[in-house]
Amino acid sequence: MTHTNEVKKLDAIYQSAENNLVVLYGRLGCGKEALLDEFTTGKSYFYYRSRQCSDAKQLKYLDDQISSTYNKAEGSTSYEASFKKFSSKDGSKLIVIIDEAQYAIKKTNDLFSSLISLKNKKLYPGKVMIVVVSSSLVWTNNWLNDPAFASKSYIDEAIKMENHSFLDVVRAFPSYSVAQCVSTYGIIGGVSDYLDRWNAKKSIKANVCENILSPTGFLYTEAEDYIASELRELSCYDTILGSIAAGNEKLNDLFEDTGYSRAKISVYIKNLAAFDVVDKVVSFETGGWDNTKKGIYRIVDPYINFWFTFVYPHLSELISFTPERFYDTFIAPNLDKYLQNYFVDVCREYLHLLNMVGQLPIKLTKIGTWLGKEGTIDVIGQSDNRENVVGICNWTEKSMGYESYEKLLESMKQARITANTIFLFSATRFDSKLTQLSKENKSIVLVDMTEL
Repeated sequence: MTHTNEVKKLDAIYQSAENNLVVLYGRLGCGKEALLDEFTTGKSYFYYRSRQCSDAKQLKYLDDQISSTYNKAEGSTSYEASFKKFSSKDGSKLIVIIDEAQYAIKKTNDLFSSLISLKNKKLYPGKVMIVVVSSSLVWTNNWLNDPAFASKSYIDEAIKMENHSFLDVVRAFPSYSVAQCVSTYGIIGGVSDYLDRWNAKKSIKANVCENILSPTGFLYTEAEDYIASELRELSCYDTILGSIAAGNEKLNDLFEDTGYSRAKISVYIKNLAAFDVVDKVVSFETGGWDNTKKGIYRIVDPYINFWFTFVYPHLSELISFTPERFYDTFIAPNLDKYLQNYFVDVCREYLHLLNMVGQLPIKLTKIGTWLGKEGTIDVIGQSDNRENVVGICNWTEKSMGYESYEKLLESMKQARITANTIFLFSATRFDSKLTQLSKENKSIVLVDMTEL
C-alpha cells in the first residue's frame, strides 16, 4: 500500500530551490522502503542502509559504497572527505538517503555534523536533499528532542509515517464487505506490511489461522518481536500487556494484578507509549468531569492488542491445537465483543470525514469519546462555540434498540451536554421504534454500516 501524502510532501520539498534536510520515520513495517522507491524514481539519488557496527566500520561501509557508486578511490578517513565524492549525473538535485540512521548517527561520530556541512554546500557544490530515515520511533523522538544534538535548527521537516486509516483498508480490499474490513482493521490495524500480506481472497478466519496461529505465519512471533525491537526486559512488558488485555486498565488494577510497584508500572507504560503500543485514554472534556473515568490505559496497537487478548493467554494450546480449533475455541466466541472498540474508531473516522467535506450541521474542531463511570458516549464532536454532535455505535447486538438511544440520553445528562445531531451507528439493523423516531426527528441520524 502506498503512502501518497508522504510522497507528495517529499516531492514538494525536493522541488524547492534550497538544499534540504528531512527526517522520515515510522514503525517497523510502515512501508518506508516502498515509499523511498516511489519518491526516488526518475531522480538522481544515493541510498545507504546503516548497519549495527562500530563507528569505524560504518564509515568504511559508507565510503566503500560512495566510492564504488561514483568511481572514486576508497579509503576516506572522515565522512566529510567521503561526501566530497558525490556528483549528480545530470546536474539535478541529488537525494542522499541514510536509512536506519539510528545505527549510524551517534554522539561518538561526526556523521550528522558532516550531513549539515553537506547541506550547507561546504562539501558538494550542487543542490542536495538529505533524507535521514529511521524505523525506531524511540530513537527518532529522543534524537529530535535532544538539546545536545541541537539538530532541530538544521532539520527542515520531520515526517512521521502514520499507519493507514480504515478508509485505506476499505480501498485495499474492494472484494471485502464493510464488516470484513472492520474485522481486518481490528485485528491487524493499518500497518503497510501486514495489509500487503493479508489475502483478500480468503476469509478472516482463514487469514488469522494462516498468518497468526500457524508457526509459519508471518505474524506468529510479530507481537513480541516488535516489542523486543525497542525494549529489553520482555517478561515485564509482556506481563503488563497481558494484564491490560485482560481488562486491568487502571494503574491500581495493574498494581494488584501484576505485583509490580506503581512507579515501575508507570515507567514501563511510558516506554510502551514511546512507540505507540500503549496510551492513556483521556475522556472528552465536558461539564460532567466528576462523572468520567480517569487514568485508563489501553493497548492502542491493534495487532499487539489482538495477540495479548486472544493468543498470549493460551500459548500452550497454540502449540497443541490446530489453528482452526484454536480459532473456534478462543477467538470466535469473543471476537465481536473485541471488535466493538474498533467499530467505534471507524465511526469516529466517518464523522471526521463528514466534517472535512462540510456535511455536518456544525464545524467540529475536536472529536473524541466520553468515558463515563456508568455509560459511554462513543463519539462526540464539538465546535468552537461548544455545540456538539454525539453518536453511539452498535457492533455486537443483532438489532440496535430504542433502549440504546435512551442510554445515550442518560450518558449525555451525566456528561452535562446537549447535541445538535445524534448519530446512531449500527453494524446490524435498527428496531422499528428507532426508525420511526429518525423519520419524525431530523436531528437523529441512523447510519447503517454499509453506508460507511
